[in-house]
Amino acid sequence: MSFMERSNILFTPNLSILLVFFCMVIKLSLCFPVIPSSLKIQGSFSFHGNEFAARDFGNRYHFLPSAVLFPKKVSDIASTVKHVLQMGPASGLTIAARGHGHSLQGQSQAPQGIVINMESLISGQEMQIHRGRFPFVDVSAGELWINILHECLKYGLAPKSWTDYLHLTVGGTLSNAGISGQAFRHGPQISNVYQLEVVTGKGEVVVCSAEKNADLFHGVLGGLGQFGIITRARIALEPAPKMVKWIRVLYSDFSTFSRDQENLISAENTFDYIEGLVIVNKTGLVNNWRSSFSPEEPEQASKFVSDGKTLFCLELTKNFDPEESDNINQEIKFLLSELNYIPSTLFVTEVSYTKFLDRVHSAELKLRSKGLWDLPHPWLNLLVPRSKINNFAEVVFGNMLTDTNNGPVLVYPVNKSKWDNKTSVVLPEEDIFYLVAFLPHAAENDGLQNFLSLNKRILDFCEAASLGVKQYLPFYTTQVEWRRHFGARWETFVQRKLAYDPFAILAPGQRVFQRSISIL
Repeated sequence: MSFMERSNILFTPNLSILLVFFCMVIKLSLCFPVIPSSLKIQGSFSFHGNEFAARDFGNRYHFLPSAVLFPKKVSDIASTVKHVLQMGPASGLTIAARGHGHSLQGQSQAPQGIVINMESLISGQEMQIHRGRFPFVDVSAGELWINILHECLKYGLAPKSWTDYLHLTVGGTLSNAGISGQAFRHGPQISNVYQLEVVTGKGEVVVCSAEKNADLFHGVLGGLGQFGIITRARIALEPAPKMVKWIRVLYSDFSTFSRDQENLISAENTFDYIEGLVIVNKTGLVNNWRSSFSPEEPEQASKFVSDGKTLFCLELTKNFDPEESDNINQEIKFLLSELNYIPSTLFVTEVSYTKFLDRVHSAELKLRSKGLWDLPHPWLNLLVPRSKINNFAEVVFGNMLTDTNNGPVLVYPVNKSKWDNKTSVVLPEEDIFYLVAFLPHAAENDGLQNFLSLNKRILDFCEAASLGVKQYLPFYTTQVEWRRHFGARWETFVQRKLAYDPFAILAPGQRVFQRSISIL
């Protein structure tokens, strides 16, 4: 029964005017009087010109907040959360933490709610680097990984685990996992955190670690922002190399390619970074590499044709210091001799450690110059069990994927033993699984719909074939789907939500829990 029927009121033109006015009042009450002057903060709120907070890297969802908080202190965030909590469920207000805005489907947005600009928190909060037996850096969650790299290198140190793109905030990647080619050895970024400072959905500021407030610590790591806003993190460091040997080789057979990858991530003596790419119908691939890499066999490489083929690129690095150059070359030669790539496709270059880690930013600058960076990004990231990867590759890479000219397709294995199973991140059941990431940009609406259709076909196939695939950076719109995603871990996730954010104030853009809005 509708509100009108329950009230048993005759609908009249005058009443319709009153109802329109009533709705306008409600809407305005959700937008502007949400922040009273009595709320004392050191930062500031913005109520206009907040369109940036309704955009993200995915560029597909645009939900405007009522206000944006630019905090100067962690207490600003805690006070704001407490204020929304005290307003009660009737307000319907939610809060989203926004880092560098690199979410894909509006996860960092808060429709008519409050967005917290986490990058403004770093002013006045310097990085603190601690050397010793277990070195670490203590940083604001709004800090970019690229800035952490530059600061730590001054002390000859660097974080152990990375993402491929460093212009992301600490809080953003730790709320998901943070995966790159070092994860097979060190695990994801969430496996390399000693301590967190978190503002819960109750407005409490809590310092937590594996030893202190451990349930919150593990819940927040990979927790999609559902239990608290990470405001500070203590991240494990290691001695930083100066240089990197960067290697690419090609395969034409996926089974051979994946077997070599698995052997490499399982070996004690191996490379420092191991990733892979699927390359479909790429014109002049090897010639394009020549601008940055040197072929081991120039004459044979010049004859290699990539057009119309499905190929698999194994990308490897070996870290070294300049005085070790001769030894490292011998070590690389031995490691490569164990692999079964196409001999004429061996390409090698030598770059600084910083240049390698920041390699995607170089690609970003080129895409920006062509107007291709701010396009929609209908990305799909999957974690595929080792036992199913050949079946997946045969159907998806062999039949569904027609080209990879609009963005890379990554595929590489990681060791589950390097992941902490107490965190909130959801993984396949097997000891080795593959990250498969489809990372296109869509130049026009037809292109966007084609990529979305491809994503659906891939997901439908995975479900129909019972591959046991899990989404990384998951996106679902119903709680039924979220239950299926978490499986046996759903109840733990719900219990943590009830404990730390019982009114579902935080991270509404993830669409895991919906905050009820009651205006009657």
